[in-house]
Amino acid sequence: MGPIQLPDYGKSTLAEVLPAIAAHLLGGSSGVADDCRDVLGIPHADRYVLVMVDGLGHELLQSQRFRAPYLETLLDDALALTSAVPSTTATSLTTIGTGTVPGRHGIVGYSFRAIGEIINALLWDDRLDPFVFQPQPTWFERLACHPQIAVSTVSLDKFEASGLTQAALRGPRFFGLPDEQDADRRIEQTVAASRSASRSLVYVYERRLDHAGHSVGCGSEEWNQTLDEIDAWIEQLRSALDPSTCLLITGDHGMVDVPSNHQVIIEDTPGLLNGLSLIGGEGRLRQLYTDRPDEVAVRWRRWLGERAVVRTRGEAIEEGWFGVVDECMRDRIGNVLVALLDDWAIMTLTRPGELTLVGQHGSLTPEEMRVPLLADQLATA
Repeated sequence: MGPIQLPDYGKSTLAEVLPAIAAHLLGGSSGVADDCRDVLGIPHADRYVLVMVDGLGHELLQSQRFRAPYLETLLDDALALTSAVPSTTATSLTTIGTGTVPGRHGIVGYSFRAIGEIINALLWDDRLDPFVFQPQPTWFERLACHPQIAVSTVSLDKFEASGLTQAALRGPRFFGLPDEQDADRRIEQTVAASRSASRSLVYVYERRLDHAGHSVGCGSEEWNQTLDEIDAWIEQLRSALDPSTCLLITGDHGMVDVPSNHQVIIEDTPGLLNGLSLIGGEGRLRQLYTDRPDEVAVRWRRWLGERAVVRTRGEAIEEGWFGVVDECMRDRIGNVLVALLDDWAIMTLTRPGELTLVGQHGSLTPEEMRVPLLADQLATA
């Protein structure tokens, strides 16, 4: 069995990033909450720009650092954070936005049980009110309550009104982009948002690296070329920002390439469907819903052996996978969790689109869990 990396919530995860920024922006303000603190030791500034690169894992960046000459200059001093569990976009973005653990914000995976069926957190479901379904306030909302701080997001137009955005990242002024390839427009909007007040936070979302990894693999030349392009535009952004603005770059998860002969199909494997009512999660971390969790866990452990970590919901919660779990969020988590190791995945024919994915993520390996936090500030505030 390969190594696993569990999150150290409260110390070194994505949940600590926005509270750290807020601690600097609100320093000296009256009524600052106890959870507004910098445990990461980021540089002090009056203006921050946080670039979230979807799919930028720490191990991936280390292995391809020569393809990213600007990010490489920051890598030796970077913090290695972890995502939450699962190491997947919907969970990570909500963890960042709220500064809380999945067990409290309730976005407990890419797909999970809600309203009696499996919902896809990226696509959302119009029956779910995002303000109710994810009740924790975001740090964007909290900072926007202070009129002296400008809080903004720069992202694709289509994400502005999405359910996940409203659940995970609500609160900032939204600057939309019709074309994510338009680096000049993105930089102009980011710089303008950063300069719109003497203190500011701008969140910028970049998704192309993740798409390349899913399509052709994170070991592909296309992935490398995409990293080249992202590195170049972030360097241009750094040059355009005021020197005292602190630029932070992070990722939401890493990725591993899964060969087709290491895709185990649940429906084609005798016994694996027995006792299941619903199948959630994704190929690298399955969430199984069943009235017989102990029986299912034993069967799956026996069949997968050293290829996976299999836990019942209670065991995973006790081990800290989801942090503190509020009672109202508990049933969203699978009764059995199956985290694949090495380069294996558990697929289901109920979601045939999954079978085309090369790069995958969601599990507990360092390659998926660890993400960098890079910082660049040319002059002190």
